[in-house]
Amino acid sequence: MGQSALYRATGAAGLVCAVLLLVNILRRAGVLRETALTHAVAPFGALTGLLAITGLYLLIRGTAGRLGLVGYLLNSAGLAGAFAIEYTLHYVFPLLGRTTIDGLLSGGTGRAFLVTSVVLIAGVLAFGVAALRSGALPVVAVVLYTVGMIPGSLRNLVPVPVYLAGLTVAALGIAWMSARLWAAREETVTLQVSGA
Repeated sequence: MGQSALYRATGAAGLVCAVLLLVNILRRAGVLRETALTHAVAPFGALTGLLAITGLYLLIRGTAGRLGLVGYLLNSAGLAGAFAIEYTLHYVFPLLGRTTIDGLLSGGTGRAFLVTSVVLIAGVLAFGVAALRSGALPVVAVVLYTVGMIPGSLRNLVPVPVYLAGLTVAALGIAWMSARLWAAREETVTLQVSGA
């Protein structure tokens, strides 16, 4: 698979991510009815986001430096963790009793959820700064993603409207960056070694 095809595939994954995030937002806000389908697809926003971030990192890696690599690794780990959390919330917790769920959330599972949020926020911030420095992605799109993902990473720590607003802003940023990724060509990216 050539570089352009990889950009297109990961750009498409980013656009799917944005759509899935919007479906999740509308479902959580009560605009869309909770159905078997909306429930089943909920975790896959984070998974498609992971694919999109990979493509975005490949696009900027020549000018993003070490900070870009660190941001990509942390952002990827955070999104993988977010997928695991969403999968647990939608496919495991519904089969458990409230007492069991409360026990898990007050113990190691709750701490793991919190660590995942911290890792994701650190990755988003580092990746956002590196992406801005690279100059390869639209500035406003990067800012929307970075600013939106902070409350969007804090599902249980911020009020639901703040969480949903953050995810909405992040989804716009992801869609915009993914459109840029979709349009990228091999020759548009200079893969130079950066010491930053």
